[in-house]
Amino acid sequence: MKTLVQCDFDGTITEEDASFLLLDAFAQGDWRQVLQEYKEHKISVGQFNTRAFAMVKVDKQPLLEAIKGKVKIRAGFHKLVSYCKKRDFRFVIVSNGLEFYIKAILKDIGLENLEVYAAQSSFHPEETKVQYIGPDGSQLDDGLKEAYIKSFLRQGYRVIYVGNGDSDIVPAKYAHLILARGALLAYCRKNNTYKPFDDFADVVKVLKLL
Repeated sequence: MKTLVQCDFDGTITEEDASFLLLDAFAQGDWRQVLQEYKEHKISVGQFNTRAFAMVKVDKQPLLEAIKGKVKIRAGFHKLVSYCKKRDFRFVIVSNGLEFYIKAILKDIGLENLEVYAAQSSFHPEETKVQYIGPDGSQLDDGLKEAYIKSFLRQGYRVIYVGNGDSDIVPAKYAHLILARGALLAYCRKNNTYKPFDDFADVVKVLKLL
């Protein structure tokens, strides 16, 4: 059976959320109040990013310069990517974050060719516009990760899910195996077949048993 590893980005591949660093530095407004509404499940992740990044009124380059070299990658990530390539496992990043900074961070660490699906953004003097596009090309308000894992399953993949956050809980339910930390781990302890991980060396150890 062909295997695919679907991995979250912010808080999973990275040790902190890069989008939060950008919003702290550039948002002209109380973006953390919007974050609180999302955490309380009052709005979708799409609504959170749309409203929060509407407060960012600068071009892409200053945003990239602000995070360059400041986002720490979780230990063992290169090892995981190499191992997936060795085993012919398809490795895919599906993130609620923004594609422009994810790809820039990956380029900085020499992994610019990884497959990434995340929010699309355009930059304007009055706001940064954000939208999610699903695997079928349609615009989504929520559920990007869920839409992609369902698409991968329809293609016949055994999906291993790697994540850390609240937004990983729903898509992870569809996976054959979950590797979890953070809020996802707390959920999995009550509900799912899972393995905890601290860094990506732990993930590789689990993949070697497959």
